[in-house]
Amino acid sequence: MSRLFSEMSEFEIHEEIRNLTEKARKAEQHGIVNEVAVYERKIAMAKSYLLDPSDFKKGEVYELKNDPGSTFEISYMNGVFAWGYRNDDKELEAFPISMLRSKK
Repeated sequence: MSRLFSEMSEFEIHEEIRNLTEKARKAEQHGIVNEVAVYERKIAMAKSYLLDPSDFKKGEVYELKNDPGSTFEISYMNGVFAWGYRNDDKELEAFPISMLRSKK
């Protein structure tokens, strides 16, 4: 039975990241691109639970790690998700905080 990342200890999250990374590597070797993307998203979620959401501030602009050159301005936080707007777009989006990098 799988558990929520929020229920896991830091050690367990690191173990889960290792397991997911291995599964992603195997899927990539077999050419299963969509499965790789699913594992990468799960890894990003797990890594978010190792960060402190209070380090991410409303109104600040961050870079998106998986989209070089794109910016993301946080409108509000909901758990480990930052909600806001990419590149001044009008459509509200959400990203796990592990996908954000400070522009400093």
